Amino acid sequence: MNYTSYQPLLKGIGFTAIVAAVGFLLAMLPLLNQVGPLATAILLAVMYRHFFGYPESMRRGIHFSAKKLLRLAIILFGLKLNINVILQEGFPLLLKGTVVIVFAIGLMLFFAKLFDADRSMMALLGIGTGICGASAIAAVTPILKAKEEDTAISAGVISVVGTLFAIGYTLIRPLLPVDAEAYGMWAGISLHEVANVALAGEPAGDEGLGMALVAKLSRVFLLVPFSLLLIWFMKKRGTEESRSSIAFPWFLVGFILMSLFGSFVNGSFLTIPATAMNAISKLTSFILTMAMVGLGLSVSLHDVRHRALKPMLLLIVTSILLSILTYWII
Repeated sequence: MNYTSYQPLLKGIGFTAIVAAVGFLLAMLPLLNQVGPLATAILLAVMYRHFFGYPESMRRGIHFSAKKLLRLAIILFGLKLNINVILQEGFPLLLKGTVVIVFAIGLMLFFAKLFDADRSMMALLGIGTGICGASAIAAVTPILKAKEEDTAISAGVISVVGTLFAIGYTLIRPLLPVDAEAYGMWAGISLHEVANVALAGEPAGDEGLGMALVAKLSRVFLLVPFSLLLIWFMKKRGTEESRSSIAFPWFLVGFILMSLFGSFVNGSFLTIPATAMNAISKLTSFILTMAMVGLGLSVSLHDVRHRALKPMLLLIVTSILLSILTYWII
């Protein structure tokens, strides 16, 4: 197969990389640095589609980024999960994480029925709120067979709302009658993204930030058992044809293996330099952003106006109630 046959693939991948890079650069600017590169890049992709249309000549590569690179990012994301820390903290932390997941998903689905909101998007937002934001949404998309447009909109919405809540946490922290560790626990078990938790936990010092990240990692840890439970549920409730079409998400096996490697191999049998681990972390974020650009190009602003406003408002309400609940159980 010659180079010409690969052109649509390479051009599409390159295009998502360029938009992702611009997103990272813009995210260094004031205000946008609080939103983050992922949401910024998704917005760029949506605006490109709105003004210039979908780049059909690059569809193959864009689709590759949205599907294959998305799974690669989830696998690499496993390196950020230190299973040792979760095991040391024990059952109570996992129990709190389970309560958060059940509450967030259950409330979003209840709101979807009560207010006639888009059920697919509400389910994705509930899962993202309960577990780990856009990463969780990306992980369950193949299981739920969600549309690329729903995935992109949900990832963008949860990134923006999560950032606003993280900033809000830092503003009200001085007013709260809790110590740094309790505040960190609250931020870790209630906020959406790992980045949101880091942003909110940093003002609480090393102890507060450490507790925040440990609490958040307990929810990331639950992504795998939740996904397996979701596969079982989808197969149980589907028709014979739909049951056979639900493929096992093998990238989650990669996620587990990378978690085991980072937790038990790295530092014990061999040591990857901190600079290399930091580079891998940044690469993971960039690949995930490329994937979200691919998804964002499938989004129509017309549909966003008609479908995303209600889910976003209900997400804000759910996040407020989740913050109250988790503050009470810390």
